[in-house]
Amino acid sequence: MTSDYTRRMFTLVDAQDAQGFARLFAEHGVLRFGNAEPIQGPRAIQEGISQFFATIRGLEHQIINEWIQGDTTIVEAEVTYHRHDNKSAAVPVVSIYQRQDDLITHYRIYIDPAPIYAG
Repeated sequence: MTSDYTRRMFTLVDAQDAQGFARLFAEHGVLRFGNAEPIQGPRAIQEGISQFFATIRGLEHQIINEWIQGDTTIVEAEVTYHRHDNKSAAVPVVSIYQRQDDLITHYRIYIDPAPIYAG
C-alpha cells in the first residue's frame, strides 16, 4: 500500500505542479534527477522541475512498490512520459527520498531518461 505522502507527492508531479512539488522541500532540500547536477532549495527545485515539465506533454506514475524505513522512503515505479510529438515512453524509475519535520531533505531519482527523448 502506498503512503499518503507518496501518493500526494506523485499527484503533484503528475499534475505538473512544480510549485506544489517544490513546497514539499525543506529550505536546504536537495533534488537529483538521474545524472543531472543536484538542485538545492525550493525555489531552484521549482525552476528546474518547471524546465523539465516544459520538455514533455505530461507524465503518469504507476507505483509498483514502496518501502519506508525511518525517515527514508524508496519507491519503485513505472513512469509513462507523454511527449510533445504525441508519443509515449514507459520507463522504470526508483525514487528515494528522506524527510525531516514532514519536509523533503534529499530526493534522488534513478532513471535512464534516454527513452523519454528517443526518436
